[in-house]
Amino acid sequence: MSKHQDGKHQDGRHRDGKYRDKGLDPARIAARDVLRAVRERDAYANLLLPKLLRERRIIGRDAALATELTYGTARSAGFLDAVISAAAGRPAAEIDGKLLDVLRLGSYQLLRTRIGSHAAVSTSVDIARSENGLGPSGFVNAVLRKISQRDEQLWIDELAPSMMDDRVGNLAFTYAHPRWIGEVFFEALGRSTGELQAALAADDERPIVHLVARPGQITAEELALISGGDEGRYSPYCVYLPEGDPGTLDAVREGFAGVQDEGSQLVAVALSRADVGDDGGRWLDLCAGPGGKAALLGSLADVAGAHLDAVEISEHRAELIEKVVGGLPVTVHVADGRDAGLAPGFDRILVDAPCSGLGSLRRRPEARWRRRPEDVPPLVALQKQLLTEALRLVRPGGTVVYSTCSPHLAETVEVVDAVLAEVDGITQVDARPLVAGEVFDTESLGPGPHVQLWPHRQDTDAMFLAALRKE
Repeated sequence: MSKHQDGKHQDGRHRDGKYRDKGLDPARIAARDVLRAVRERDAYANLLLPKLLRERRIIGRDAALATELTYGTARSAGFLDAVISAAAGRPAAEIDGKLLDVLRLGSYQLLRTRIGSHAAVSTSVDIARSENGLGPSGFVNAVLRKISQRDEQLWIDELAPSMMDDRVGNLAFTYAHPRWIGEVFFEALGRSTGELQAALAADDERPIVHLVARPGQITAEELALISGGDEGRYSPYCVYLPEGDPGTLDAVREGFAGVQDEGSQLVAVALSRADVGDDGGRWLDLCAGPGGKAALLGSLADVAGAHLDAVEISEHRAELIEKVVGGLPVTVHVADGRDAGLAPGFDRILVDAPCSGLGSLRRRPEARWRRRPEDVPPLVALQKQLLTEALRLVRPGGTVVYSTCSPHLAETVEVVDAVLAEVDGITQVDARPLVAGEVFDTESLGPGPHVQLWPHRQDTDAMFLAALRKE
């Protein structure tokens, strides 16, 4: 039989456009392929999976299963590797990568879903056999059967550090985080074990999609009606989308709305609410890529009769910004924010600085296993330089909002304190009213003057922001 006689193309797609792999479950094959791309070429699961599902026409329950298995396995990888190492009798790092992808996928089903153990093991063995043959598939079978003899809690009891000896290590292992990230959260939460557990637990859950209604183009109420979602609690432009692909919404495709975490929306909203006296209409986004906040700020600037300059050092990311701000009063500059060549005198400046991204781990499932403690110091040096430059560019009476998608104290309050100590004539103002508006009590945002959002408190990414005014 030729390659087309059975109705299939060489890449596994049938003539009906649906993707099958030798009779194997398309949802699990999709999950395996994304996990492999994450491991082999540092792909981003949240970007690759939707594209793959559309290409293979995987929809409905199959799409939901593929999404759960992909994101859940990627999020739990460190925990799963510890279990796999114990069951295999050798470190997971020494197992062939293609087999490790299948073992992670199978062990996630066994330990963190309600999928029956027989289905989890047999489908994983089938996947291994289809690509690697009988010998490797036998290894997968043996390891997964051993894993299936205990549930998740029993594996935690055996492998996690003792709660008595290492509370942070125990909770980090239990909720599938590297220990060093658990320590970062612990310090940022005032060394509260209860808060740490709540934060890690929330970070280990898959969040719902947040949409942003672009001001002047569509209201949150209208977006909620046409999307079937609910209006957000904090941002006046946010809509919660519990299910469905946002890319299929006409409002998103036509640019009236976008996908953006509510915490990120509040950063842009806070800058627009700042008291700058007589606003001359010169606004600046100093680190604008890939353009989410620039699009919201540009829409707000359009409503206010202002103009936004958006600076991005990467030409590719600058092109992404151009696409999302089309028709808005925004000028995109490909330049280094530390020396963008712009004339001082801006009324409002956003410094959404490059950071570790520890605040968005639940939306970027594999990120927690990629980051290392040594990644942070170079980012801190860059953050200080960018904030210092922003304070030079802002006019007297103007406001700079500094934000990071991270709760790491080194990237948040310590950066602000260090720059305030070095730059004269700058006052930190209370950012809480700028975030809260008239929607919720400023006291719920902590003692101030900065704001640190958290998944377990506000159900947003762990965004930090501080507001600085030039005297």
